[in-house]
Amino acid sequence: MSTKVKVGSCCSQPKVIEEYYNCPMHPEVKQDGPGSCPKCGMALEENDFKAIDNDKSDNAAITYLKNRLRVSSVLTFILVMVSMGRDFFKSANDLVFNINISENLNFSLNLNFLEFMLASPVILWGGWIFFEKAVSSVKNKSLNMFTLIGIGVSVSYIYSVCATFFPNIFPSAFRDQNGLVAVYYEAAAVIILLVIIGQILETRAMHKTGAAIKSLLNLTPKTALKINSDGKQIEIPVDQIVLGDEIMVRPGEKIPVDGMIIDGVSTVDESMLTGEPLPVLKKKLSNVMAGTINGNSNFVIQTKRIGKDTMLAGIIKMVAEAQQSKAPIQKLADKISEFFVPFVMLSSLITFIIWSIFGPAPAMAYAVINSVAVLIIACPCALGLATPISITVGTGLGALNGILFKDAEALELLSKVNYLVFDKTGTLTRGEAKVVTIKSLSGFKEKDLLHYASQISAVNQHPLAKAIMKMAGDNFVAEKLVSLSNIEGQGVKANFKGKLLSVGNEKMLKGLKLDMKGATKAAEQFKMLGQSIVYVSYGNDVLGFLGIADELKANTASVLAKLAKKKFKLMVLTGDNEKTATAITKDLPITKLIANLLPTEKAEIIKDLQKKGHKVAMIGDGINDAVALAQSDVGIAMDTGSDISIDSARITLLKSDLSKILLAHKLSTATMSNIRQNLFFAFIYNFVGIIIAAGVLYPFLGLLLSPMIAAAAMSMSSISVISNALRLKRVKLS
Repeated sequence: MSTKVKVGSCCSQPKVIEEYYNCPMHPEVKQDGPGSCPKCGMALEENDFKAIDNDKSDNAAITYLKNRLRVSSVLTFILVMVSMGRDFFKSANDLVFNINISENLNFSLNLNFLEFMLASPVILWGGWIFFEKAVSSVKNKSLNMFTLIGIGVSVSYIYSVCATFFPNIFPSAFRDQNGLVAVYYEAAAVIILLVIIGQILETRAMHKTGAAIKSLLNLTPKTALKINSDGKQIEIPVDQIVLGDEIMVRPGEKIPVDGMIIDGVSTVDESMLTGEPLPVLKKKLSNVMAGTINGNSNFVIQTKRIGKDTMLAGIIKMVAEAQQSKAPIQKLADKISEFFVPFVMLSSLITFIIWSIFGPAPAMAYAVINSVAVLIIACPCALGLATPISITVGTGLGALNGILFKDAEALELLSKVNYLVFDKTGTLTRGEAKVVTIKSLSGFKEKDLLHYASQISAVNQHPLAKAIMKMAGDNFVAEKLVSLSNIEGQGVKANFKGKLLSVGNEKMLKGLKLDMKGATKAAEQFKMLGQSIVYVSYGNDVLGFLGIADELKANTASVLAKLAKKKFKLMVLTGDNEKTATAITKDLPITKLIANLLPTEKAEIIKDLQKKGHKVAMIGDGINDAVALAQSDVGIAMDTGSDISIDSARITLLKSDLSKILLAHKLSTATMSNIRQNLFFAFIYNFVGIIIAAGVLYPFLGLLLSPMIAAAAMSMSSISVISNALRLKRVKLS
């Protein structure tokens, strides 16, 4: 059976996201070109949905910052040397030279002018973008990290400029024992330099979090070998391929589009999309997917889906949308961030007041420097990044292992699930049902019974109907049906040759007021063998029944055993009869089996579990599972299932592999643990940092924090959060 992924609504075609720029912290912020986020001030990230070269040169934001870094680092180095020379001269003068105050004052003023000339380009040119972001944050009423940086650096720089050009306006509280007013040019310049470095490192680290989507984008080759109508082969760009084109795929090449093999036999490596390590044998009429790799032989495919409609495009869209959604846990960080910057500004003001009143001489100088340190060390970015960065890495890793999360909430909720509810047919079983028994009643011929059953099954997509059609074979001839009606969870009926023909379960035929005693008694022994019974009636007579068997998937028992070992409660809900379901599931470690259920009844059972406080995941693949999938906390669909079930679910498992439930839960747990680590680190960092920067420890340990050290710590906090999120890539999901 071919693999398919349905993304978006049931009425729309899968669509690859257009190229745009968005904020890593606030993914809802999008625009056509580069710029800064109006909420947090971070540089918008490019979502280039063309093939991306992972070795691509730096983007525009990094190039801009690097140009300013080169100039600013040289000027700041000279500035720091001058400042250190000043301090050395002061110490030497006090100990040895004892130059009089007026000469010392003139010397300091001359150095102030030199420092002003060195620092101004760094602050006003190198750091201009940060001041723009600070002003924008005020205009947009969304105070952020750059608000704090802008205020802190502005205070240091303006204070120093005033001390340089108007030293006489400062009262004694601002002067040291020599009557000098300190300047903080080097602190302001170093802060700008460190923020530039931090922004470059942060942007580069952010790029690594999008590696999953980039690797998916790079799966599509740039060119393909098209076979023309005259049989000649010509290499063309992939975007020139149209539906129906015949494409030659050579050994080792990536398949450019979704298609069907029309000539040749080979193995195909699908691991990049499904996470399955073993190559899959493909022959004539087999479907292949764009981005997978041909193994050992040439084959020719006929194009079935191109561009935005390929399975790969659907996966990319689903992953991108999941990465841009918000997990519930992020609401906590968002709420705190909303009040964080005003709190920091208030803390800075209180620090200034306390130091100006109670600080040692020069009290005002201490007040300025410590209040600036409080502003600079605080990092709302670390709080804002804690959740979305981990979500981006987690959903990307899931996609590379054949687990597609529709949104961030599903990734979070899966870690809280304690009840797993399974559908039977196509989920626990192979879904490749076979008709193994044909039992006619009232002297009706078996071949005629199969023919009547096939008339309705031909227009039904249920796995049991497909089994009947497979048994009917290629010689089956469909006849006219009138008033076709599908009774949910029971079967199908229609007018056939003037009488009512029905094909369905016992509940359906009883609803038609037919005498079922003989039929159900005859079917009893076949139910005990695990066969699903499909009854056929015509007019007022039950013509007989078909016994259809479906085997458990090879890994069903082992996967459920592992899930039970992890303390999950396991339940099976099925529309099949109880005896058949019991026979098939008797050796499985399930907590409870409930059979003979309608789709709405499955949903009601899940709702009852939720009322008792359980977090429920429903795993299914059929149209009849859609309601239950939607009702559950986390719906998990098999990719070979119906479009409706995939649309209703929040997680899709490629290759319909049950073992991926274990992997998905492990990934969910690891991601949530990573988010909690990030939030804890961000909270503790800001709490402790503000306390130290405010000088609370000064009376006890004599410890003060330079604004330059505060700037370095601020930059490293965001980088640490991103680096911790990147550790998720090392989670082993196999």
